[in-house]
Amino acid sequence: MSSPPPAAHPDALTPDPAAQGSLQDVVIRLAGNSQDGIQSIGGFLARLAGRSAQDVMTYMTIPSTISGGASIFQVHLGSGEVLSPGDEADFLIAFYQHSLDNHIASLRDGGVCIYDSDHCEPDTSDKRVTYVGVPFTSATVEAIGGSARDKGKNMFVLGQLVRVFHLDKQKLVEIIERTFGRKSEDILRNAMLAFDAGYAYEIGDVASGQFSIQSGDDDGHDRIATDGNQMMVSGLLAAGVRYGSGYPITPWSTIMETLRVELPKYGGLFVQAEDELAAVSMAIGMGYSGHLAVTGSSGPGLSLKMEALGYATMAEIPLIVINVQRGGPSTGLPTSVEQSDLMQAIYGSHGDTPRAVLAPQDVEDCFYIAVEACRIAKTYSMPVIILSDQALATRIEAFREPDLDEWVEEPDLDLSERPDDYVPYPANGLTQHAPPGTKMAGGKYPVMSGLEHDEWGHPSSNPEQHAMMNARRRDKLVILADELATPEVHGAQEGEVLLIGWGSTYGPLRETVNRAGDRAIGHLHLRHIHPLPPGMEDIFAKYKKILVVEMNDRGVYGHGQLATLLRSRYCDPKITSLAKTDGLTFKIREVLAGIESISPSA
Repeated sequence: MSSPPPAAHPDALTPDPAAQGSLQDVVIRLAGNSQDGIQSIGGFLARLAGRSAQDVMTYMTIPSTISGGASIFQVHLGSGEVLSPGDEADFLIAFYQHSLDNHIASLRDGGVCIYDSDHCEPDTSDKRVTYVGVPFTSATVEAIGGSARDKGKNMFVLGQLVRVFHLDKQKLVEIIERTFGRKSEDILRNAMLAFDAGYAYEIGDVASGQFSIQSGDDDGHDRIATDGNQMMVSGLLAAGVRYGSGYPITPWSTIMETLRVELPKYGGLFVQAEDELAAVSMAIGMGYSGHLAVTGSSGPGLSLKMEALGYATMAEIPLIVINVQRGGPSTGLPTSVEQSDLMQAIYGSHGDTPRAVLAPQDVEDCFYIAVEACRIAKTYSMPVIILSDQALATRIEAFREPDLDEWVEEPDLDLSERPDDYVPYPANGLTQHAPPGTKMAGGKYPVMSGLEHDEWGHPSSNPEQHAMMNARRRDKLVILADELATPEVHGAQEGEVLLIGWGSTYGPLRETVNRAGDRAIGHLHLRHIHPLPPGMEDIFAKYKKILVVEMNDRGVYGHGQLATLLRSRYCDPKITSLAKTDGLTFKIREVLAGIESISPSA
């Protein structure tokens, strides 16, 4: 343990000399097996940060096999804006030899590795790292005793981290008590015994530096720390969604499970269907009855929903469809991240099936994108697909709690009498369905059908009628595009390279721009993917190169899916692609290397 204590993370501001060892931010990687509860450690740290006016972003990998296996949870804590989980770790907590061997390279020079001395033997000749051995397993067994054995060693490690970083112990204890107190008194008692043992365990020089995490600026607003799936549910509830149906699949399932619990509290209903086709069909039926409904899945499930989505497009039924993307094709990488369902979302059906496609940029935005999707679905009477992804679904971020007074909308079933001139599918207007049971002043009642139809919904094979109805369904997207705001550019407003991204690439791209120094690099992020917002061609003209960064394959013709869409739309040869499919989120250094490949620095 002769190596010097770790300095602040490379992105940290210079700390106050009076607060020696104080860090602006720190990246902690926990590596073990999925059954060790390392996700619980990371979750507790993230939620504590949210209650301490600190920013946080987490990242995890879990095995896709039922039997479990190697897993990591990375936590980036900071007092300033935290935009990514971190390229390198400052601290590695290794539970096993394979954890140590596989992740020691993730530590930056001068980092600290705290390892379980009951299971690990480090290479102490590696002088770039400070090694600290602690008997996680045997110390936990000694603290808890009995049949629990080492099952609380994650809580032991959590106690150590609270001491090393001088985190707010009392706040964390309150979080632990609320979490385990719901289960049983025995579970809570064992968790606290292990936590207190870890907090009290003296680990020597690594703690002498007092690596306290600086508190963030408390602006007086309530803050929360949660994951993207939970914020998606909150947004749906705020927007007035009360009905839905789904089928379980990773990583969509927690949205379904939460809706199944929450919707009945608001007088609603969520049905777990027997399969994906039944799930989307039930949701369409709920929409037919006049209630905006939600269904969802991951990539394979969205494929199964496509036939019914064609019906929803033809009948012009408002519907929210959430696709939490994962690695594909087929079963693929069910617990890894990818953005390879974009073309499926826009074009993945038979016939011309126009629908809106949106993508949240971070965990906080999952709330607002859900609200926006509901607005579009109701205004334009169409299916709206939300493309989230595994990274947003599972990671935890801290942010200001939404002002619910501003965003909550109570659902309203409009059964008011329709006038004589009412038609559901007007040739020169937007569709506004009348729920079944609505009185028609003229005595003529509309029909909904998957067949092509006239203005009343009656089946029609007239060629001119089909062309006209295709055009009015398409033109709803044209009208929507005109109302969208042109995206803002972060960083340089003109110059060398414009980075374009969508979904969870937001943080890494923004941080890349922040690290660009004097280079003229800008970043434009798309939340509305289809239709595209106006004015982007004017922005593109201000840059020498345009680099689209996305997590899908560059394809036969050398471009990722969004890059292909943009090149088709704008016919601009400056648009190039940085794509990857390793199941991992982008690191800052990968984006910087991509910039260098198309625009070498002097």
